[in-house]
Amino acid sequence: MLEPAYQADVVVVGAGVAGLAAAHRLTSAGVTTAVLEAAPYVGGRMSTEKVDGFRLDRIGQMLNTSYPQLALSPGLDALVLRPFAPGVLLHSDGRHHRAGAPAHGGSARSALHVVRALASAPRPPVPRPSALARVSVPRPSAAPLLDGPPPGRRGIGAPLRLRAALGRIAATPVERLLSRPELTARQALAARGLPARTVDGFLRPLLAALLCDPDLTTSSRCADLALHSFASGRLCLPEGGAEVLPELLARTLPPGTVHTGVRATSVSTTSVTTAEHGEIRCRAVLVATDARAAAELLPGLRVPDFHPVTVVHHTTAEPPEAGGYLLLDADRGGPVAHTSVVSRVDPSRAPAGRALVSSTVLGMPPADVETAVRRHLSRLYGTSTARWETLAVHRTDEAVPAMRPPHDPRRPVRLLAGLYVCGDHRDTSTVQGALHSAHRAAAAILGDLGAGRPMDRADPATAPRAAA
Repeated sequence: MLEPAYQADVVVVGAGVAGLAAAHRLTSAGVTTAVLEAAPYVGGRMSTEKVDGFRLDRIGQMLNTSYPQLALSPGLDALVLRPFAPGVLLHSDGRHHRAGAPAHGGSARSALHVVRALASAPRPPVPRPSALARVSVPRPSAAPLLDGPPPGRRGIGAPLRLRAALGRIAATPVERLLSRPELTARQALAARGLPARTVDGFLRPLLAALLCDPDLTTSSRCADLALHSFASGRLCLPEGGAEVLPELLARTLPPGTVHTGVRATSVSTTSVTTAEHGEIRCRAVLVATDARAAAELLPGLRVPDFHPVTVVHHTTAEPPEAGGYLLLDADRGGPVAHTSVVSRVDPSRAPAGRALVSSTVLGMPPADVETAVRRHLSRLYGTSTARWETLAVHRTDEAVPAMRPPHDPRRPVRLLAGLYVCGDHRDTSTVQGALHSAHRAAAAILGDLGAGRPMDRADPATAPRAAA
């Protein structure tokens, strides 16, 4: 029998969240799709190590309930998000200050998407009132956060400005944020007249955590988008570990769609050559790998710089009192940028009777990172860490693509008819950015193949807000 002219409509190279999400949209439109993954497992950087009943994420990448694509992407209906306690906990001058509790904004679908987790999540204990400076939930107003402080007496300015600023940015259309002059986030914070107390005590440590960028070299537009998401929703983790999200996407694709252990060596508009199975013919190819691997298959594609991330996991039988908060160090008194008792946020990540504390070091870690982190955590949590057990130290040098200015959050996904690319390096360096780039690429493929309509600009899934 003669072989068919092609063996699949579309071959997707890479089984990270972007490639798997694109495959869902393609198969849902009736397009036969094969996903090839060089590794023996799906997920790429969203991986979770299992050690003695603990689930340890290799990169402590947080999600947000305000990410539209978590609710709009096919295959994620069963995803359960476990929210952190509202706002963040800041360590400054030996005390804990709670700040930035956001309003529950976002679409109705986003709210419904996390209602089960919000209802069933255990209530985190609140730190002692003597160590807690509260900031109430902001009310939306009309201007973006980094426009500068509203009028007010300087003596009481910081809490009131912060409360008003978070409300403003939650109410600001994202297209307006994207049209603002572009600087680095650090330059924007210095140039826009914000009080030093607000910048150093809240915005700088928060943005460093959200962007995985301790020096705040990220585009000010991307920083505004990150703050918009923070102010509009709740920071959260996928129940069961980061790997659950890509595994859920892979599991809900048609059987036989995903092929692991298959390494692509070259691509064209009509075929993919693999090391294991030779040439696979198709009508279109979508490269959905990380930025460096994509550039190897697509010469001329720009490779961005990356932010290194190191995550140190500890366990203890006596968890510290920070509860389910994300704890940030406003004093920069050690290598830890942020830390949390992860098992309070998601109990499935630790066995009964044990607490899991996960801490993130941004940038290049110190030589003896475990010792330095342990010493820093003792100060942050105000308790001895001498008896804490180290479970794992995960260092990833190319963890998060840098988004330095000028940064285009809508980089082209259609290189030419038949050849496409997607991933967090094409939008923003978040799970939301990866999922949205997948949507853009799938829409372009369906339009070129005549199997679906081109991306509708009025579609809420493609609106600028989806890049946050």
